[in-house]
Amino acid sequence: MDEESADENQLRRSLRFIQRVNSWLGYTRSTLRHLQRFSRTWKQGERVEILDLATGSADIPRAILKWADRKGFDIRIIGVDRHAITANTAAAGENDPRLQIIQADVFNLPFAPASFDYVLTAMFLHHLDEAQAITVMKHMNSLARRGVIVADLLRHSRAYAWITLFTMFANPMVRHDARASVAQSFRKNEVLRMQEEAGLNFARYHRHFGHRFILAGEKTADK
Repeated sequence: MDEESADENQLRRSLRFIQRVNSWLGYTRSTLRHLQRFSRTWKQGERVEILDLATGSADIPRAILKWADRKGFDIRIIGVDRHAITANTAAAGENDPRLQIIQADVFNLPFAPASFDYVLTAMFLHHLDEAQAITVMKHMNSLARRGVIVADLLRHSRAYAWITLFTMFANPMVRHDARASVAQSFRKNEVLRMQEEAGLNFARYHRHFGHRFILAGEKTADK
């Protein structure tokens, strides 16, 4: 999925599969639970600005906006993805003026420090080596005025076996990338070491269903 030469039809099918996985396994809901916790400190009527790195099909930002509608929150989200087809697919979804999709490299973002209240990323770090992942988390810390949510897979032999079975009848791109994603993901001790090096001392480590972790916290509330 990361290759510029990726087949467009398979890529779009893979993005739809990831949306279903995020929904079925509660990955999207886990991100929303942390935003719900953060929202206890939000003032009535204030605008909350969020950046989502490696947004994929932007299914998580759209879920956040639906949640915001139910709760009466004024949220604006920018989703960033490097891959042109992925960014175009995300932008071609439901036309909500509160969501903007930008094609950009997360290592060269066109935003000044403290441009957003919260910076999120989900299922992205396992595409990177440890040094790159630390750099991304440092960027998130710099761009966020209030807090971050970093979500990804945990490396485990059971996770590899489980994802192999789960994607058995998926398209070849999904079957390959799913196994590669687990193999390339990080263990808890590696996540905590990267967190410390990135300066995200205000974030707490949470273990979630489906061999998944989240680092989440607010700079003023949790440190």
